[in-house]
Amino acid sequence: MDSRSGEATTNRRTAALADQGFTVDEIDTSRPHPARMYDYYLGGKDNYEVDREAAQQVIQLLPDAVPSARANRAFMHRAVRFAAESGIRQIIDIGTGIPTSPNTHQVAHAVSPDVRVAYVDNDPIVATHAGAHLLGAGNTGFFLGDLRDPESILNHPTIGQLIDFDQPVGLMLVAILHFIRDDEDPAALVAAYRDALPKGSYLLFSHVTADFHDPGTGSEEAADVYRQSRATATFNLRSYDQLMGLCEGFELVEPGLVQLPLWRPDGPVPGRRELAGIGGYGAVGVKV
Repeated sequence: MDSRSGEATTNRRTAALADQGFTVDEIDTSRPHPARMYDYYLGGKDNYEVDREAAQQVIQLLPDAVPSARANRAFMHRAVRFAAESGIRQIIDIGTGIPTSPNTHQVAHAVSPDVRVAYVDNDPIVATHAGAHLLGAGNTGFFLGDLRDPESILNHPTIGQLIDFDQPVGLMLVAILHFIRDDEDPAALVAAYRDALPKGSYLLFSHVTADFHDPGTGSEEAADVYRQSRATATFNLRSYDQLMGLCEGFELVEPGLVQLPLWRPDGPVPGRRELAGIGGYGAVGVKV
């Protein structure tokens, strides 16, 4: 895409957002956004030049970024299907990102059309796609919200319409907590959501890590790209022990917290070649 056509596309998208009532401050396309970078890794087109440039920097440092993103997406599908098959009939998907089919409600509705899904994201760009891709089926809703403000999310009218906190809830924190800095206390944030859920609720969780990369292979340098590019969120790699701490209060179902492709694979257990460089953990836990 040349600079003129890219600028024209940016202007059209910005105008569309303005038409929906978003302010100029909310429509910040001058900095990379993780949701749009993730869309780029997945082969989507709902991103801007600034997102593509930052994503390419990450890929150059860490070529496994693309297969890791796709492994995370596949984990999400398996985890949602597992939760629905286990009886979960309502889901809060925080940090849903740019819609990429099949989305959470499509996976869940393949098991039971009764599943209700409340989608939450902090990017107005995501909101522009919600109507066409997330809200076309019944039992779904979308609103703008920030993971770091649990009270605002849990008390939002859309949550009130879709979620019954007297019944088990599936809480999706898939590929989002690594954008929370240590000084923002991710453990306290998870606990705030956990404490609002009844027993028997599910946590669907994934997070990037450097545990599966040798030192000097680019994972730490890739995380620096987010900081140096003034992206709207930082990238915080965490170890197995740190991530187990975030799951406190949830009993992890088998096989526990494992490298993404190893969590209940649909086919044969992936071998060393399939696992090489996949820099993420995944788990599903039940509130006890």
